[in-house]
Amino acid sequence: MVTRPGQQDYVDILTEVVADQLDPETLRAKALAYRVRRLAHRLETEIKRELAPHDIELWELELLACLMRTEPRHQLTAGQLMTQLQLTSGAVTNRVSRLERSGWVTRELDPDDRRSVLVTLTPAGSERATEVFAVKTQAEQSLLAALSPTAQSRLNDDLRTVLLALEGPA
Repeated sequence: MVTRPGQQDYVDILTEVVADQLDPETLRAKALAYRVRRLAHRLETEIKRELAPHDIELWELELLACLMRTEPRHQLTAGQLMTQLQLTSGAVTNRVSRLERSGWVTRELDPDDRRSVLVTLTPAGSERATEVFAVKTQAEQSLLAALSPTAQSRLNDDLRTVLLALEGPA
C-alpha cells in the first residue's frame, strides 16, 4: 500500500488535537513515538496470531532464538538472557522453567561460577524453533511490505542510531 499525499493515519488525528499547544520539534517527536509504539504493538499482535496455530508463544520463540544464536553450545547464563530479552530475573526464571517443562531447554549451575545458572537449548527445542521461524519471518515481511527495501534500510539505520544513543553499543 502506497500512502498518497494528504492521507492521514490515526497518529495524525491524535497529534492534530495538540498541534497548537506544542512546538514543531516536540510534536514531531510525539508523533514518531506514537507511530513506533503502534507499529510495535501491531507487529507483536500479528506475529502472535500467526504463531498460535503452531502452538508456540512469541516469547518462547524469542528465548529459543537467543540460545540458537550462541554457537556452538547454544547456551547462555540467565543474566545474559535477561540482558538480551530485556526481562527481569523473575521473568527469565519463569520462562526458563516453562521451557524446561516442555523439554526445550535445560538449566544447570555454571561449573565455573556456581552463582550463575546456564540455560542450554535441547535438540527438541532447536527442532521446535526451526519448525516455526519461517512463520515469524513471513509475518514480519508481510507487515513491513508497505516500505520499499531502501526505506526499510533507512528506517533500520535511523532506529539503530536512536537505540545506540539510548542503550549504547552491543
